[in-house]
Amino acid sequence: MQGTVATYDASTRSGVLLLDDGTELAFPARAFDASGLRLLRLGQRVRIERNADGEVVRVTLPTMA
Repeated sequence: MQGTVATYDASTRSGVLLLDDGTELAFPARAFDASGLRLLRLGQRVRIERNADGEVVRVTLPTMA
């Protein structure tokens, strides 16, 4: 699943993604930390991994495996 960074707070390492269907999806610091990324930019395209409960567990760049 992919989306676009709508908000990102570098101090808390969490934010909100905007999915392609317009749905907003919050992500916690642990999902950002799992990515290995150092920062995100507003409007940046990202890939989202979710667990069985639908919680975001990892936010990465679309080109990262």
